[in-house]
Amino acid sequence: MNEKIQGWLNLYKPPDISSFSAIYKVKKKFNIKKLGHGGTLDPNAEGVLPIAINKTTKLIPFINSNSKKYIFRIKWREQTSTDDAEGEILNVSNKIPDEDEINKIIFSFLGQVDQVPPKASAIKVNGKRAYSILRDKKNFTLRSKKVFLKEILFLGSNKDTSEFMIECGKGYYVRSLARDIALKLGTFGHVVELKRTKVGNFVDKTSILLDDLLKIGQREFEFNYIHSSISMLDDILAYEIKEKTDLIDLSLGKAIFINHKLINKPLNSDKKELVFLSYRGSVVSFGKLSGDLFQPNKVLI
Repeated sequence: MNEKIQGWLNLYKPPDISSFSAIYKVKKKFNIKKLGHGGTLDPNAEGVLPIAINKTTKLIPFINSNSKKYIFRIKWREQTSTDDAEGEILNVSNKIPDEDEINKIIFSFLGQVDQVPPKASAIKVNGKRAYSILRDKKNFTLRSKKVFLKEILFLGSNKDTSEFMIECGKGYYVRSLARDIALKLGTFGHVVELKRTKVGNFVDKTSILLDDLLKIGQREFEFNYIHSSISMLDDILAYEIKEKTDLIDLSLGKAIFINHKLINKPLNSDKKELVFLSYRGSVVSFGKLSGDLFQPNKVLI
């Protein structure tokens, strides 16, 4: 594949495969030099996995990862070492909460709260990943961290499981929420199904299944499934440039003068100090603007 091709792929990762393995299959199939993803999914989880192609990998930090949606199912009565079905059972209860009990407590988890990550996570403890320490069967504790939950909905119960939908911010652990909901209800619980339906502008309705993607030809992939690099970025200050001489100067790392129309107005971004330049729908650079003079920090040409 042409290394100049850049953009986003809205991939739907199936369960029972790691995010790394899913990306490797795409990379190998389409002979792409560089791929990166925005937000790892657990191997047993499924859903939206944003993938950046070639130089678009430089834009991964600017995906609006503060807006993620998940649908998940809790199995009651059992707490596991990983807070999902992969772990060993640690505690057992006889209680299955009813719908009234669930509805009374779930909204107490809204807003900014302190959350203890699952022990089977990538959090570092004295330089080692927590999941590695857990695998070695060593005792350890994790500190809580501030996380944000914007919305939670109880979708219903079936026998010994209940289904929920949440919208949350960056760094939120659904498995921890399931564990904590169960404990607040006087029982135990763990996640048995987990589906991510949204990461910023990437949503499941416009995603492509990994198996379907691997069946198509390269030209179909390039024309029908690669989204422009600017299309998936929210809340950015962006200008469209038209002169090819500006592109040449940018490719050499030179500053250029900007006097073109603003195409995106910032909303609530914490990256307001950054300005993005696009050319025919693709981000070509981002940097700082002083008056009309743009100084590039990174160039994607």
